[in-house]
Amino acid sequence: MLRIISLNLNGIRSACRKGLLDWLPAQNADFVCVQELKAQAGDLDDAMRAPAGMKGWFHHAERKGYSGVGIYARRDPDRVVEGLGIADIDAEGRFLQLDFGKLSVVSLYLPSGSSSEERQQVKFEFMDRFLPHMNQLYQSGQEVVVCGDWNIAHREADLKNWKSNQKNSGFLPEERAWLTRLFDEQGWMDVYRRLHPDATDACYTWWSNRGQAWTKNVGWRLDYQIATPGLADAARAAAVYKEQRFSDHAPLTVDYDWVP
Repeated sequence: MLRIISLNLNGIRSACRKGLLDWLPAQNADFVCVQELKAQAGDLDDAMRAPAGMKGWFHHAERKGYSGVGIYARRDPDRVVEGLGIADIDAEGRFLQLDFGKLSVVSLYLPSGSSSEERQQVKFEFMDRFLPHMNQLYQSGQEVVVCGDWNIAHREADLKNWKSNQKNSGFLPEERAWLTRLFDEQGWMDVYRRLHPDATDACYTWWSNRGQAWTKNVGWRLDYQIATPGLADAARAAAVYKEQRFSDHAPLTVDYDWVP
């Protein structure tokens, strides 16, 4: 069995103060993909670099206290790919890939466009340039899982207030159509939806800090594990963990009947 967790930390130091490092050992995960580190290499202590018998690999943003992704694994990878080879994207620390034999595990943090029109344009440009890279990954001959905060709710069932958010970043028609292209044209599979095609309230992984979004479960499904068909077909269980809060996102755990 292979267990993979994805979690946007909204700051690794903040998440650790909220009990992340105490929670991780009991999860028995093979890989933990994290996003939004908001930390540089020198900001991480030994427990953050190697929690629960695991070792971490990271792609930090150049800007302090911003973005950044990481992957924790139980053994050393055969290959590490840090970034996409695109300077402006890589400066924001948004992509990290570890290869283990025929398995590739990716931690992704797709930009948010909610803060301004300028950032929404950055998001669209990222999507345009990332789409062919996703196709390359799909065609690589590897079994691949891309875990992370995609900052897009794909379907109406993926957020509580879909009607009022149709013109807001994260649920724009162009963003949703882009995810559909990944699934329908390239062949990727949304692992959670494969196992829970009709889930609504239980699927949310992010809640605004405004109002009582968490208390009332007014959430969005922004965190996905998107996999090649061979790996996706091996998925046996997927769940969002809500008993503790480490950030404004919740961990998404998927179990695969797969030997890494």
